[in-house]
Amino acid sequence: MTDVVKLGGSLLENRDLRHAALEAVATAWSSGKRSIVVHGGGKRIDAMLAALDIPKKVQGGLRVTDAETLDVVVSILSGLVNKTLVAELRGRGIRAAGLSGADGDTLWAEFHEAIEGVDLGFVGRVVRCDPTLLAAVLGAGFLPLVASVALGREGTLLNVNADSAASALAGALGAKRLVFLTDVEGVKGADGAVIDRIDARAARTLLASPAVTGGMKPKLRAAVEALEAGVSEVVIAGPSMHRAALLEGKGGTHLVAA
Repeated sequence: MTDVVKLGGSLLENRDLRHAALEAVATAWSSGKRSIVVHGGGKRIDAMLAALDIPKKVQGGLRVTDAETLDVVVSILSGLVNKTLVAELRGRGIRAAGLSGADGDTLWAEFHEAIEGVDLGFVGRVVRCDPTLLAAVLGAGFLPLVASVALGREGTLLNVNADSAASALAGALGAKRLVFLTDVEGVKGADGAVIDRIDARAARTLLASPAVTGGMKPKLRAAVEALEAGVSEVVIAGPSMHRAALLEGKGGTHLVAA
């Protein structure tokens, strides 16, 4: 059964962490563990927007994406970040196929609702997945590497959250496991200690508490959504446990339905 792996954005910006994560992905693949890898690339987008003197706007934790910003998002995610990862995996002996969620009708999204009266522009919420292309790529012996860009109505492209995209794909594929490879060792509770195991109900309670902040909040929310979609287990693991998480499902925080 295929796993879905989400590469955390912070990993992509730290060369050593990125290479270690890719080594773990390559090792798991070479051992026969089949997976689909999903990625974003927010900091690379920020850097290009700054270079082009395009203001960055965020509302409710989401990037406000006008037409000009969308061009940058698609170019960076589907181009620079995606193909760099393809090349770095090939350097580790893995043949990867670089795709986006827009290819083969893989990810469909609807326009995200306004937040506090602010129109987010070309930002989407994933509503449907078609895993046909990914299954074909896997069947041909390639590792699918998917950038978090989706199709919208009437032929538009939409910027979607990579954690949510990974969760939706895992549910559509009937994946046994969704693994988030991050730069932190797992989900922390109110006492600051990493939680080894938690069920979906407790995770929802934790989401409503001040203990979960920053980038962990969308990951935990996506994890709960994956469990509700039928994924057996979600693992959120930091650098020291990337290999164990992919090979053995060990380390970090394990989330289960009940």
